[in-house]
Amino acid sequence: MSGTSAIEKHTIAVLVDNEPGVLARVIGLFSGRGYNIESLTVAEVDAREALSRITVVTSGTRMIIEQIKAQLDRLVPVHKVRDLTDEGPYVSRELALIKVAGTGEHRVESLRIADVFRARVVDSTNESFTFEMTGSSDKLDAFIRLMEPLGLVDVCRTGAVAIARGAGGL
Repeated sequence: MSGTSAIEKHTIAVLVDNEPGVLARVIGLFSGRGYNIESLTVAEVDAREALSRITVVTSGTRMIIEQIKAQLDRLVPVHKVRDLTDEGPYVSRELALIKVAGTGEHRVESLRIADVFRARVVDSTNESFTFEMTGSSDKLDAFIRLMEPLGLVDVCRTGAVAIARGAGGL
């Protein structure tokens, strides 16, 4: 059996015009064809040229990923599409705010684990902490799993941002 039907996760960077409706068109491409978006971030990256960068983490078979890239490339406001997963090494990070409520030993343990993970306390009350953490999605997932039995209250995540390693740009 061929490996072509295996589900793969890909990080795709898309350079687009920064104008109303562009994000909706990109999202529409995914939802209209039943493609899943695992993570989505977007921000202006060049004010002079009015360009934004959309970083999408999606998954599907190799054929689906190729279709997604080809369809994104055909959208009028899209200037460039790069599959960072296929093109070689890249750096990916995500930011999360994690609120943990607890007292006594649970409070002490949550601080100890936060120290190991290099999470920073950005808010503290007598009953809770809010941690700020930056890292890979896997690292954030692991930290959140460890906080669950200690009183995890809420999680807010940015989604992945990614950039190719080396001197080249998007």
